[in-house]
Amino acid sequence: MMERYKIPRTKELEFGGPLGAMILIFLMPATVFYLLLTCHTEQASVLNFPPPLPPLSTLWSPHTFLLLLAWVGLQAALYMLPMGKVTEGIILRDKSRLQYRINAFHAMGVTALVVGAGLAAGLRLSYIYDHFLQLAFSALLLAFGLSFLLYFKSLFAPDTTLAPGGNSGNPIYDFFMGHELNPRIGSFDLKYFCELRPGLLGWALVNMAMLMKETELRGSPSLAMLLVNAFQLLYVVDALWNEEAILTTMDIVHDGFGFMLVFGDLAWVPFTYSLQAYFLVNHPQKLSLSMAVGILLLNGLGYCIFRSANSQKNTFRRNPNDPRVTGLKTIPTATGRRLLVSGWWGFVRHPNYLGDIIMALAWSLPCGLTHVLPYFYVFYFTVLLIHREARDEHQCLRKYGLAWQEYCRRVPYRIFPYLY
Repeated sequence: MMERYKIPRTKELEFGGPLGAMILIFLMPATVFYLLLTCHTEQASVLNFPPPLPPLSTLWSPHTFLLLLAWVGLQAALYMLPMGKVTEGIILRDKSRLQYRINAFHAMGVTALVVGAGLAAGLRLSYIYDHFLQLAFSALLLAFGLSFLLYFKSLFAPDTTLAPGGNSGNPIYDFFMGHELNPRIGSFDLKYFCELRPGLLGWALVNMAMLMKETELRGSPSLAMLLVNAFQLLYVVDALWNEEAILTTMDIVHDGFGFMLVFGDLAWVPFTYSLQAYFLVNHPQKLSLSMAVGILLLNGLGYCIFRSANSQKNTFRRNPNDPRVTGLKTIPTATGRRLLVSGWWGFVRHPNYLGDIIMALAWSLPCGLTHVLPYFYVFYFTVLLIHREARDEHQCLRKYGLAWQEYCRRVPYRIFPYLY
């Protein structure tokens, strides 16, 4: 009788192992509420610690929790509709490939129609601002609940479906990192769904709610609020339009679906990425036309680098013989694949991260220079991308060996040219 294949235990633990995972499980929600509570104060100073803490009983609202469930349910229903094409992911350990329906952009269109119809019928989108803390608390509860269910489900999952980075044998660490790689209920892929749908679209909806609230308070939205909404909406639309590209990202390929990604998708993204818009409601900023144009150009530069680099990479991965990439220099690897070593990927090793950071700065500049709080996203995202770049480098060195060392020799800068 053939012995059952066993997935090796995760030996290289990240984030300081189980202790670090336990700290982050509490630190991540605490950070969200610290930012939101501080942002709502008159001074909005990060030095005023701790911020005024509301009674715990005021954070729980069955109504807001049901609204959040309705939002997630709407996105789940749209995910299941037979819209868009079906494509295959990467080859798994058992040599199979999962199928994914690519319809996030369609879902965004339907969502926009639903929200538009609601506004025409008298819906007060500013309700989101008025109950922002309650909604964040509901998202926290939902994230914890889903994470516990996912970990329990993973205990009965086949060995071949476990995540290479979340199989340490320590329940706290595996709960945080995600024990199962691609948890599914039938054909419904929970990680793939959460990666783009409820949180990313929720971020855009939250920003719009902040714009509506500012309009209620001052009669019209400010130029700063319009810029923040436009920049971040472009980012969301770009992610949904290029949905298929996430099938080769580390989140999908390597990371399990545990608390780290669940909380990030459902709570961290919609409630911290919208911090600039939330800040501007109570702390309006006046922008001159020249300042607005400068910020617009900066965001355009970041987006151009980000989109061009990602498009170049994705085109090369799909078809190395595509005329758009055939002239680029490459390095052969022992795996049979080739590494791009010219174009954007000959400029720095992670040009898409460079574009991301430039855009992050442009999103915060409309909030002025008198407060540090709106720049949290820039600091956080820079640290996140440097950490992710280190994970990428480790994985690529393991996968490509000498070819990756040669690539690093020819492209010495990781993210920031001539700096890092």
